[in-house]
Amino acid sequence: MAVPPACRPPANHIVNTRLSCLRRLVAGLAAGLLAAAPGWCESLWGTVVEVSKGDTLTVLDNDKARHRVRLAAIEAPESRQAFGPESRRHLSDLALGKRVTVERRKDDDFGRIVGRVLLPAQGCATCPPSRDAGLAQLEAGLAWWYREERRAQPLEEQGYYEYAEFDARARRLGLWRDAAPQPPWEWRKREGKARIALSAP
Repeated sequence: MAVPPACRPPANHIVNTRLSCLRRLVAGLAAGLLAAAPGWCESLWGTVVEVSKGDTLTVLDNDKARHRVRLAAIEAPESRQAFGPESRRHLSDLALGKRVTVERRKDDDFGRIVGRVLLPAQGCATCPPSRDAGLAQLEAGLAWWYREERRAQPLEEQGYYEYAEFDARARRLGLWRDAAPQPPWEWRKREGKARIALSAP
């Protein structure tokens, strides 16, 4: 299946953080979200000290405070789902022990920061963080693009994420090796119903 030229990302995935923030501010103005836009550019710097699942990690900042972070706009399989352990291991290989930048977008109901996590460029541990961890998970076929959060993404980033998921699916990478992989939000709903049924008198 041919990929529309508009969906093909540039060969270089390294995006300058400052320009990325500026684009989000412009997008916020265009959407009438000026009040929310400045918060999108709040950043956190630190070292990844724990990876609990394929879209959640813990960052230790320069003041030794710990912050739980969920990667924005992706959903990884739950730990007890197929490919859950593989997704966690892949993110751990990418991020554990690395210095990262977290572009904060919001806090979720569990007190986690939801943001874009930038890693050092591949093969360059001393380079400034510039590689998108969420995008890397999508490229490996170990997460879904969570379209419910796409409105918080600049259009350029949406294009990268959409294409990465499309490409991994077409190449049957990771969880896409299954004929019909179940998204985690559907799995959680099914598990919740099962627990209710088991607890019924």
